[in-house]
Amino acid sequence: MFSTLTRIRSVLPRFAAMVCAFWLSACSQPAAAPQSTFLLLDGQTLTTQALKGKVVLVNFWATTCTSCVAEMPELSATYKQFAERGFETIAVAMSYDRPAYVARFAQTRQLPFKVAYDQSGTLAKAWDDVRLTPTSFLLNTEGQIVKRYVGAPDFEALHQLITDLLPKVAG
Repeated sequence: MFSTLTRIRSVLPRFAAMVCAFWLSACSQPAAAPQSTFLLLDGQTLTTQALKGKVVLVNFWATTCTSCVAEMPELSATYKQFAERGFETIAVAMSYDRPAYVARFAQTRQLPFKVAYDQSGTLAKAWDDVRLTPTSFLLNTEGQIVKRYVGAPDFEALHQLITDLLPKVAG
């Protein structure tokens, strides 16, 4: 019995290390973004499939969320900084928000990016069952989620990640 216990103790650290390595490698692989159709405030639709080739930030927010409202100027500045290089932002208003409030907010703040309204809540459900706002997902050019942010992101780190993901400009 003593030798069996000793053998288990000697194998356990290696087994734990293998499990941790597997878990870390599995978690670090980008997952495909859910196939979604965004209904934009202007009546147009946009799909995740159509966004491939761009680096995209999908931001779930609400006009009643003070953190969401506070981060909008930074989201706008981020969009303006990277849009010409193939960066897109879609701000998805939650289903519990009032459409008129969302439209008025987008207009009065002159949001430079696309704004969608999740009328039925299916988008939030598809995107990892978003319940807390703001929640954002950064997608690479292949349409894979490379980072999820709950709460406002560290914008300096976000900018660096966007820079790393955008195609390099020849010159």
